[in-house]
Amino acid sequence: MNTPLPPAEELALIDRELAQLDARRVHLLARRDWLLHILRQPGHVPAPAGWGPVPAGPPKETSAPSAQNVLLALGAVLLAVAALAFTLVSWGSMGIAGRSAVLAAVTAAALFAPVPLLRRGLGSTAESVAAVGLLLTVLDAYALYAVGMPDADGFGYAAGAAAVLAAGWAGYGSALRKLRLPLPAAVLAAQFPLPLAALAAQAGPPELGWALLATAALDAALALRARAAAVPAAVLTAVALLIGVAESWSAGSAGQALAPAALLLAGAALGVAAAWREPRAWVAALVGGLAAVVALGGLARPGLTDSVGDGAWVVLVHLLVALPLLAAVRVSALPAAVRRGLARAGVAVAALAALSAGAAVVPTLLARLRVLEEVWAVTTPAPTAYAPGAAGVLVLLTAAGAAWWLSRVLARPEPGVVAVVLAWAGLFTAPVLLGFPAAAVFAAQLAVTGAAGVLALRSPGRGAGIAAAVCALVGAANVSVGALDGRAATFAVWGLLGAACAVGAAYGPAPRWVRAGAAVCAVGYATGLLVAAAAVTDLAVVWWALPVLAVPALAAVLGPRLGGVRVPVEIAAAVAGVLAVALSAGRTGTLALVLALAGVVCAGAAVRPERRAVGWAAGALFVAATWVRLADAGVTTPEAYTLPVTVPALVVGFLRRRRDAEASSWTAYGPGLAATLLPSLLMVLEDRDWVRPLLLGLAALALTLIGARRRLQAPLLLGGAVLAVVAVHELAPYVVQVAGALPRWVPPALAGLLLLAVGATYEKRLRDARRLRDVIGRLR
Repeated sequence: MNTPLPPAEELALIDRELAQLDARRVHLLARRDWLLHILRQPGHVPAPAGWGPVPAGPPKETSAPSAQNVLLALGAVLLAVAALAFTLVSWGSMGIAGRSAVLAAVTAAALFAPVPLLRRGLGSTAESVAAVGLLLTVLDAYALYAVGMPDADGFGYAAGAAAVLAAGWAGYGSALRKLRLPLPAAVLAAQFPLPLAALAAQAGPPELGWALLATAALDAALALRARAAAVPAAVLTAVALLIGVAESWSAGSAGQALAPAALLLAGAALGVAAAWREPRAWVAALVGGLAAVVALGGLARPGLTDSVGDGAWVVLVHLLVALPLLAAVRVSALPAAVRRGLARAGVAVAALAALSAGAAVVPTLLARLRVLEEVWAVTTPAPTAYAPGAAGVLVLLTAAGAAWWLSRVLARPEPGVVAVVLAWAGLFTAPVLLGFPAAAVFAAQLAVTGAAGVLALRSPGRGAGIAAAVCALVGAANVSVGALDGRAATFAVWGLLGAACAVGAAYGPAPRWVRAGAAVCAVGYATGLLVAAAAVTDLAVVWWALPVLAVPALAAVLGPRLGGVRVPVEIAAAVAGVLAVALSAGRTGTLALVLALAGVVCAGAAVRPERRAVGWAAGALFVAATWVRLADAGVTTPEAYTLPVTVPALVVGFLRRRRDAEASSWTAYGPGLAATLLPSLLMVLEDRDWVRPLLLGLAALALTLIGARRRLQAPLLLGGAVLAVVAVHELAPYVVQVAGALPRWVPPALAGLLLLAVGATYEKRLRDARRLRDVIGRLR
């Protein structure tokens, strides 16, 4: 059946239709009973159609929530309150026989009443009355304790009463299967007998845990037939396991840890059994696996804590116990839920162990930063006799091996990435954590970094390759910072790493992104070595820029021979050039020299056709060098700064126009002309001398005539605009003098006459403006 409604809405619609049908059926049955009653009376007269009493409101029993259900629930609550008040308040006014008779009669009536109600189809009413009856049984149990056995132990009596009530409610629900309340109530009551019995016997936490676990086992068995019992089973099992974990962690010896271990192992068996029978209960197997690990690891914890005193060894023991759980993925005889849960439990323990052991890795890596406080201080730390990090290293390496095995078994890249990171972390920090001498630490860490780099170059998987490359980069940076402790260490370590990066960049079978990264690192180490060599010579810092410029120069020379790593090498070389400029910024003469040399390097690179764009950078560097030199000489005339830009720009624009006659004059000549005209025009507006305005006006006039002659838009408009501004600026004082000599009514009169003339010839002026616009638009 295909309907346009969603399943939930269609189900609600069906429930409403069924409720209406049930209500109609009840109404017709009531009408039929009334008609039969009328027909059975002697001498009756048939009533006309439509006459006779009509039932005002026949009961409406529905499965959906309704006003009647609310009323029934309220009635049941009131009856329960009345029964409670009778039991607590009015109980003492009656004798023993009366008390027993009243409670027994009321309870029996409440429990028997649902039978006829169900036969008449009044299900909601039957549920309400049954709920009152179940509550009365609880009050009967309390009354029996208060009157008949007041000296009995409260916990013991409650345990027995809960057992009896659970059995009675289960039998009652089995007899009246149409009632939905008694069986869940019986399951709820069955949770209390064993824990209450344990409390009555003054049992300790382990015994209480066993009582909870036994109850959970019964719930799990019942859950095979009634799924609702799975919830209390899970809750009680969790509480029992928490008790076992707390007792195991607080045990002072292996003997004291035996009882909690047995409790945890029993809980583990229960979890595995639940996952074995229920395909979707893999979480139960996961919890069971974790409980087994805590149980077995807890047996070894007290001894290790007393003898070694290092928590890392306890973590290692738990990890070794959890490793067999990973093998569950290969055991085909186990159900899928059990395999998944146990394997994930092993993964969870391995992850927690790796995180706890990895807490020592970050401080070890960050400790090298102290070298930056005093470079080349030559401090050699003495080796330590005690190696507190051995267990942490073993944890990392063991977890790495487990992750690598999982990656091979599951054929997934994620465990391989984790294995690479954990293996690198363990091997890289092992020399430090084990207290090796400084030379041995550097040698071992260089070897680990090189191994990570080789794995990045040759790894077939992209995930593991990226992880190895990141580890190699972090390791190289850490070792490089640590090598700043001494000059010899700096040159040795940076030289080895730079050479290794150069070899990696030249390794053809490696992925392109790995080679590019290695090439950038090689350029960086080369730059660092040159800076270190300059620092050894005791030269001023500004002169360190000259050897650094050798890096971009070499990159420009070797450009075509670099192959696939040419672009990253050139980018890294450009960064080295920026560093050279920054180093020389302390002295203007040296800065001008460095800028000029950098311009030469860029010009040399721009000779090749594929690097023509670098010529713009060369021009900018040359101009910057000229400006710095002029500023150093104390030159303040702006034309001295702008003309070196204008002349080459105009030459380049002229060549561009010769090669491409369609190129716009704004593209060819606009930047060059604006570079000189605009700064000079700003100086004219503040200059009171006549030389600069005269020269600028002549130059603007010449540009205007050339633009008109060659039909070039940029020289015509720029020259004309500058010429007009200069003329207005020079004539302004005289205009002011003339305006001051005239009567005050003359300027407004002249302005009025001008407006009248423009208004009278508006159409002609508009045609002239359009014609001028068209003429300028035809220029290039």
